[in-house]
Amino acid sequence: MREHPAGDDALLLDFSGHDDPASAAAHAATALRRAADDGRLIVADVVAGAETVLVEALPGTGVNELGVRRVVHDLAAGHRRADDPASNSGDPVVIATAYDGPDLAAAASIACCSVDDLIRAHTAVLWRVQFMGFAPGFGYLIPDGSSEISDIELLAQVGRRGQSRPAVPSGSVAAAAGYSAVYPRESPGGWHLLGRTTRRMWDSSAVPPAILSTGSTVRFEQVRA
Repeated sequence: MREHPAGDDALLLDFSGHDDPASAAAHAATALRRAADDGRLIVADVVAGAETVLVEALPGTGVNELGVRRVVHDLAAGHRRADDPASNSGDPVVIATAYDGPDLAAAASIACCSVDDLIRAHTAVLWRVQFMGFAPGFGYLIPDGSSEISDIELLAQVGRRGQSRPAVPSGSVAAAAGYSAVYPRESPGGWHLLGRTTRRMWDSSAVPPAILSTGSTVRFEQVRA
């Protein structure tokens, strides 16, 4: 892990040199949030990225770098609490999906498998929200470490589309470069569209407004259109 100052009151933790950067960043972010919740670490926010974690201190206080290092060190040493979401994230969010997307056949061809095999892999993997971004309610999902390596490797072959779409329909279930996601509203997008769900991912009148949050797990369940 490398540390980079981010202004006067933030610290960027870079896990790009780790054997599994995405997993290391996700677990570190969860552990740091837990430490903040139980008072072991005073921070304003912990923001996870693909391979980084931004730790923000309260304005004018500076980041407790020693405290941050202690939390990450304990995690690396295997000192996880039984109630730590990194090891126990509860029941996954189930997203019922009709696999009839316009890119389904193309994605299967890229992965050198049948459409049925692609659907089987996508529904077999337990997905974890690595970070939130792009649009309100949009979670970047990565395969959880408990998933079968063969399924993860198959899905990782499906990259981005050669050309983005100016408008992807709300509820589209998509995959690209080892990630999966559900578009919470109509927006541009360059991922392969595998299917669609009627589940509402973002509701500004709800508490919380997003059904996903960093660290939560997701399973896609096939339903007939």
